[in-house]
Amino acid sequence: MQLKLTRPICFFDLETTGINVAKDRVVEIAILKIHPNGNKESKTWLVNPEMVIPDEVIAVHGITNEKVANEPTFKELSKDIYNMIKDSDLGGFNSDRFDIPLLAEEMLRSEIDFDMKNRVAVDVQTIFHKMEKRTLGAAYKFYCDKDLIDAHSAAADTNATYEVLLSQLDRYPELENNMKMLAEFSSHKRTVDFAGFIILDEDEEEVFSFGKHKGKKVHDVLAKEPGYFSWILNADFPLYTKKILTQIKLSKLNNKLG
Repeated sequence: MQLKLTRPICFFDLETTGINVAKDRVVEIAILKIHPNGNKESKTWLVNPEMVIPDEVIAVHGITNEKVANEPTFKELSKDIYNMIKDSDLGGFNSDRFDIPLLAEEMLRSEIDFDMKNRVAVDVQTIFHKMEKRTLGAAYKFYCDKDLIDAHSAAADTNATYEVLLSQLDRYPELENNMKMLAEFSSHKRTVDFAGFIILDEDEEEVFSFGKHKGKKVHDVLAKEPGYFSWILNADFPLYTKKILTQIKLSKLNNKLG
């Protein structure tokens, strides 16, 4: 089966220094770009994270501090990475909750205004979990009847993710071969920021999903407690969350001025 695409889709995978989206950094990124005509292009970069990779993380992906010491930083690579994905939808395994949020943080730190406004994201893990409830290695074995060699190698994981999605479309006729539908099916909740601190309620209005204002409309909280905005901007929240919150605050101000 071939994906039905109206625009390219980039399957990508990150190996990182840890799992904290706001603090951890990329040490390897692999991208597999599929074009509507079926053509493919792929690229893998090793990245100097400018921080120490913990031993327990090295034990998972095998990328040592010595291996990346002389590699370019993400900021140095950011334009090349962005140019590869800027016209594309995105696909990954657990990408909605980890890879895309962390990629956004790296892009914003590199002064590239990355967002998802004009693209969709297909999370193959969510499709898999909704259908079978397992892991990438198990998914690869289940759907493709292959063993995943070099698991936690970004390139191997990226190619396996792409093959799993093709097999999922073959196996489940109820899954439409359409990126918008697959993105909707593989999403967890209607988040406004990648990390899920701001979500949409039943009225399609932004609400906080955490803390003392959980479930409250963002506009109402910012109007009644202006200091909460400053607290979030100065606290350890992802840069993308801060960007979205600033946009919401400015939109309200512009509406008043209008």
